Amino acid sequence: MPCQRDKVQPLLAQKVYWERRLFLLKRAGGWVAGAPAQASMRRSHWMYAGSHGQEHWPDTYPDCGWRSQSPINIETGSVQYDPSLPPIEPEGYRDPGGEEFTLINNGHTVQMSLPPSMRLHGLPRIYSAVQLHFHWGRKGEAEGSEHQVDGQAFPAELHVVHFNSERYANVSEAKHQPDGLAVLGVFLETGDEDNPAYDHILKHLDDIKYAEQEIPVEPFDVRELLPTHLGHYFRYNGSLTTPPCYQSVLWTVFHQPAHLSVAQLEKLQRSVYATEEGKSPEVLLADNFRIPQLLNQRVVFSSFLTEPSGYSAGEIVAIIFGVLLGCLGMFLAGWVVAKRIR
Repeated sequence: MPCQRDKVQPLLAQKVYWERRLFLLKRAGGWVAGAPAQASMRRSHWMYAGSHGQEHWPDTYPDCGWRSQSPINIETGSVQYDPSLPPIEPEGYRDPGGEEFTLINNGHTVQMSLPPSMRLHGLPRIYSAVQLHFHWGRKGEAEGSEHQVDGQAFPAELHVVHFNSERYANVSEAKHQPDGLAVLGVFLETGDEDNPAYDHILKHLDDIKYAEQEIPVEPFDVRELLPTHLGHYFRYNGSLTTPPCYQSVLWTVFHQPAHLSVAQLEKLQRSVYATEEGKSPEVLLADNFRIPQLLNQRVVFSSFLTEPSGYSAGEIVAIIFGVLLGCLGMFLAGWVVAKRIR
């Protein structure tokens, strides 16, 4: 039985993946609330849906059609365990210094600038922080993250963007280079309680309700936005998930999600607009995620031993127990028949 399941499980995962991919592409046309997808969207040349939606990105941004794109669906049964991958070690995250952050609604996401004194260790190079931003779905929907695990999406995802400061002077110079960027991906899941760390951002959303609005934010402990355990993650080479989609990103996607309350998630989902103030119709900023891209022979590594999703240990024990009972029943039935024949 285990051998048969090993053959079937990848096929089921692929089926779920492609069904979800098709569903999200179809749903993208309706991502705006109360307005057509073609509504005026500031001066941007790309959108997540409509005539400039993600299926059309390669027409204007050729890199978006290349073979090492992000995000991806991480199939845990296919990842390769690499025991040499060390835990991620943030430097300066807990005390970012006195310089204020800038929180902005750029029409595509909520983004917060970060100082270069925030760095990452545990990667091939030293990477300095640039900004963080969010991807989310709409109220009442389960999908909102960009990456998926075994075809399962999360309600939202946090990205913390860094550039290779050992080799390049700034992010503008680094973003074109194959080793230029490193991004931390954090799945956001709903929990029972508010997460105080995220309130440092969420409490300001009403001040950046419309595109192009920004506000200074007092520095806070950014490390608290990340999961507790930074030693368990997936690693692969990919791209920016928005145009121009440069394939310059070393991705670290944490296995453990961070948690928000339902109220906090809904605050993110319903507070900001993709249109500028005074523009009509107003377009709610939601479903700002790219669908998973093909892996195309890339290898996804993990810093920990993974168990493919599917049967749990308890289910496996129950199956084995059921098989044994079945065999015992067949044996007893055969014994009774043989005894009667005698």
